[in-house]
Amino acid sequence: MASNDRKKHKNQASDAVSIVDELLKKAVQCSASDIHFEPTADALIVKYRLDGILQEIEKLPKPFTDSVIARLKVLGNLLTYRTDIPQEGRIEINNKAANVIDQRLAVFPTIYGQRAVVRIFYSHSELTELKQLGFSENIHQSLTHIAEQTQGILLLTGPAGSGKSTTLAALMRYVLKQHPGRSIVTIEDPVEIRIDGATQTQITPHGQLTFPVALRSLLRQDPQVVMIGEIRDAETAKIAVEAGLTGHLLMSTMHSGTPSGALLRLLEMGIEPYQVTSSVCAVLNQRLVRKLCDKCKKQNKQTSEFEPVGCEYCFGTGYHGRALIAELVQLDGRLRKAVLEKADLEQLEHIIRQRGHMNIRQHGNQLVTQGVTTEQELNKVCQPND
Repeated sequence: MASNDRKKHKNQASDAVSIVDELLKKAVQCSASDIHFEPTADALIVKYRLDGILQEIEKLPKPFTDSVIARLKVLGNLLTYRTDIPQEGRIEINNKAANVIDQRLAVFPTIYGQRAVVRIFYSHSELTELKQLGFSENIHQSLTHIAEQTQGILLLTGPAGSGKSTTLAALMRYVLKQHPGRSIVTIEDPVEIRIDGATQTQITPHGQLTFPVALRSLLRQDPQVVMIGEIRDAETAKIAVEAGLTGHLLMSTMHSGTPSGALLRLLEMGIEPYQVTSSVCAVLNQRLVRKLCDKCKKQNKQTSEFEPVGCEYCFGTGYHGRALIAELVQLDGRLRKAVLEKADLEQLEHIIRQRGHMNIRQHGNQLVTQGVTTEQELNKVCQPND
């Protein structure tokens, strides 16, 4: 390597250190949940996920791609010389004063270089208790009643990033507060929120300790409350249902758009209808919508609805923070009968609507009326038929 080339390479590496440090620091300052480093044909695009939406922050020259990714890999204790395989690691937290509890790095090879994503986890002291999350009074009361039970299954549904882990952690804390002697064990991939008083186990990707293996062994540990990060397959679902039928209160998540869809998915996994109706006590479906920025939102005089404007405080987005919208479906006699008869999705939805159920869209409409969010934002997170 020529002298000028070595000097240029050294300068780029030095610049990459300061660039990465500044981007990480800035992301924490604006409470970004993820930082995306996306290589393209002519640049390295840096994006922050703010309140669930990706925003482009920087466009770095193409020559910086390798050095910036290399710096991230050094911080994450990854193999810098391997550029052909996906890698995952953790970045040490330098700013101990911040409310950051973890920073996870994932690197993936692409045709334009390595793509990297840093996910940032925060400790939100204002979101530790169930009553702080924003559930309606009816749902809050129902959840506390379910948490008092000694057996059964509570399923949480919703897309990634809809606050399911926060809700589960709050439910665990509620149980521990009301019943300090209860044995609570969690199985997660990964452990996102630490819960004092609960035993938490982390499933390692591609390891021998899988969800089914961990859950089957855990049931011999005399737990009273079990939380599974996610029911992903038929084997896990089968063991979870057995746990819910044999004196355990079990809480878990499942990827489904609606409560009815979650019930049908259990049937599709091979769970017998009578096992579903006997074990599942309720399904909670939730989303997060962006809240209008209080410092710049304006009311439309014609429609009376509030609209986003954009200011320095909200980084020009017009939104700052997020609010919860949710619906809770508890299994009653008629719904259980429909499941036993293997009713389809449309029939289950019809039964739920007939009993005066307030769905997730209706809850969101209340927030629009109150000036908390907008109709456009609601349309982004809710299905058209919600």
